[in-house]
Amino acid sequence: MDNAINGTQMTLFVFSGLTNEAKVIPLLFLFFLLVYVVTIVGNTGMITIVQKTAKLHTPMYFFLSYLSLVDLFYSTVITPRMLSDLISLRKAISFNGCAIQFFFFAALAGTEIFILANMAYDRYVAICHPLHYVSIMTKSKCFFLVLLAFFIGFLQSTLQTNCVFRLQFCRSNVIDHFYCDVPPLLKLSCSDTRYCDSVTVYSVGACTVGSLLPILISYMLIFSAIIRMKSVEGKQKAFSTCSAHLICTSLFYVTVFFTYLRPPSEVFDSQDKAACIFYSVLTPMLNPLVYSLRNKEVKSAHEKLVGKDSSVHIKGEVLDALLISGFLQMDMKTYIFQ
Repeated sequence: MDNAINGTQMTLFVFSGLTNEAKVIPLLFLFFLLVYVVTIVGNTGMITIVQKTAKLHTPMYFFLSYLSLVDLFYSTVITPRMLSDLISLRKAISFNGCAIQFFFFAALAGTEIFILANMAYDRYVAICHPLHYVSIMTKSKCFFLVLLAFFIGFLQSTLQTNCVFRLQFCRSNVIDHFYCDVPPLLKLSCSDTRYCDSVTVYSVGACTVGSLLPILISYMLIFSAIIRMKSVEGKQKAFSTCSAHLICTSLFYVTVFFTYLRPPSEVFDSQDKAACIFYSVLTPMLNPLVYSLRNKEVKSAHEKLVGKDSSVHIKGEVLDALLISGFLQMDMKTYIFQ
């Protein structure tokens, strides 16, 4: 490359893409197009159902609607570009375009993990302190927790973006990936990347630990409360209220740990790309599906919105927690998120 000789900064990057196998490209395009459509419909539908159904105006669904909003934009930052590149001969992106894509990708990913932490805390309060749920999970507190998630997410993204895109890129302009991310970008830099390596590890590590720790503590207390329950039905209800959150959280964290918090490698192989597909493309689709497919409150609300008669009585997330704890005499209406 001429840039490697004269030391000038890159103005254009080219993605290597998902695969060079021409035979599988149409199949991949159709698959990921379907994934993106389901992601848009699922997350938009979840937000609409929560907003238009008064009985879903509880903290749990409040956080879930923001999780869907983040997933909607998070997927849009990556997937449309990936679909375009699958059918393009030249998968090029400008330097500024790459910086913008990475900034929003990192910001929304950081925001998502803290919203997941908020949801774990909400489940802890609902199951372990049902009688004090209203006084603890107030509307102002929920808004504060969501704003804090966005603040931390965009702050750590600003730090990483500022560090990475101040480097000089003169070795090659081919990014061995399907979107702009730190590991493959650092391999292209002719600058000393040790500082940026540290910023990435500490930023991702601090956000991951800072969000994972509340989740682990919340579930330790939840499981401790479940073990003390005498009713088998109560235990089943408790596990069912947490299973969807555990599945989505585990999938996201495992792939993030695999990609960012492991010894650096000279080769960004197919395993790395597969892990990135999980948390950047598939997770935003799976979240609304996992949370809604077996959720009778969401199903009932959907039937009412489309004009169907529903025979399912909406109990609400907090009522389920109260049933688990044995407080059957509590009034559901007091737990609606005003």
